[in-house]
Amino acid sequence: MTYIEQLPAEWQALWQEEGFNDAAVIQEESFQPLLEGKNVLGISPTGSGKTLAYLLPLLTKVVKGEGNQLLILQPSQELAMQVAAVARKWSKPFGFAVLPLTGGANIRRQIEKLKERPEVLVGTPGRVLELIKQKKVKSHLINAVVLDEVDQLLEETSRQSSQSIIKTLQQDTQLAAYSATGLSAAATLSDMFSAELVTIDVTGRDRSQGTVTHAFVIVPTRKRTEVLRRLAHIPDFRALVFFNQVSELGVVSERLTYLGVPHATLASDQNQMERKLAVSAFADARLPLLLTTDVAARGLDFADLSYIVQYDQAQTADVYTHRSGRTGRMGHDGMVLTLSNERAVRELKKMVQATGHTLQEVFVSHGAILDTKPEKKNDELPDFEAKKTAAAGKMKKEPETKRKKKKVKKKAQKNKGVRKKNRV
Repeated sequence: MTYIEQLPAEWQALWQEEGFNDAAVIQEESFQPLLEGKNVLGISPTGSGKTLAYLLPLLTKVVKGEGNQLLILQPSQELAMQVAAVARKWSKPFGFAVLPLTGGANIRRQIEKLKERPEVLVGTPGRVLELIKQKKVKSHLINAVVLDEVDQLLEETSRQSSQSIIKTLQQDTQLAAYSATGLSAAATLSDMFSAELVTIDVTGRDRSQGTVTHAFVIVPTRKRTEVLRRLAHIPDFRALVFFNQVSELGVVSERLTYLGVPHATLASDQNQMERKLAVSAFADARLPLLLTTDVAARGLDFADLSYIVQYDQAQTADVYTHRSGRTGRMGHDGMVLTLSNERAVRELKKMVQATGHTLQEVFVSHGAILDTKPEKKNDELPDFEAKKTAAAGKMKKEPETKRKKKKVKKKAQKNKGVRKKNRV
């Protein structure tokens, strides 16, 4: 019996409506263990269908009308909302209610919705823990918990909240943890749950990704904004642009605004509405660039996204893997383009090789990304700061004839004043 044949008839019809063909490897290998109630750690490349890999088998065990049963934890508000939308779609045929619980949203409304006893909860650790402490989320009813992007949920910023949530659950609560780079989390998860984990790692066998080109452009930091401007003017170009620091993201956003380049930002210092509007505008292809950080963009899925740009070079191979995984999803081709310099590119090559890929140099010129260096000398990238200073200087500088006229006029006024004084 194939994977699809194991699904309820309602889901088989929905599978076809979504245009899916064969199931991904992670979906096939996760289904039976999760259905049997085993604790599973699933490792699979980004964009390989991990959400449905854990969602479908766990939803088959949910019973309508019996309150909170399935809890899915996500590292960011955007990812929680995205997964909640997927969960709603696959829960609809069975009448299950799905409620997102994220920070930044109105907690009073969430509490009112919890009174309706939704079967599926999707949320961020901080908000979920707060509602558990208020006894609004009935954690003793939870039968299964999912830690999506588990390596990030176990990082310093989310680890304590995630652990506190798990401590409130029943000892026999089923665990599912998924990520593209979460193998190192196995020991921690076993300790947290005091249970054995079935590890399903399909990284070497997954064939869901398209062809992804890994490339770099040699450019000084001060000229990187100009490269972004040029990229934004390439026809049909659309890219997530990654930064290591929110502060640098803000500075570059101001420069792009000055240059008239349409873009949006997705950062931790924005409110939920601002982030929602940014994601929506970029998803609808109304903007060529979405400037973001690793935390904000982790796990987000944008259909047919062809480019990832690293304004700042990834600091670890795991970070590079998660960034590059935003393109080349479900069979589509893509490119990961890193803005680097002569000194940093050596480290970049080592990092890319560690992820099993090769790196090539490319050039941004004449409205395209080229494999060979353009010959024209006048194609040098302008220095943004120099350009800005020159523009300001040009505004201040006056023509020679105008300055002479002012000087003559001033001298005449002075002489007139002297004559007037002498008469007095």
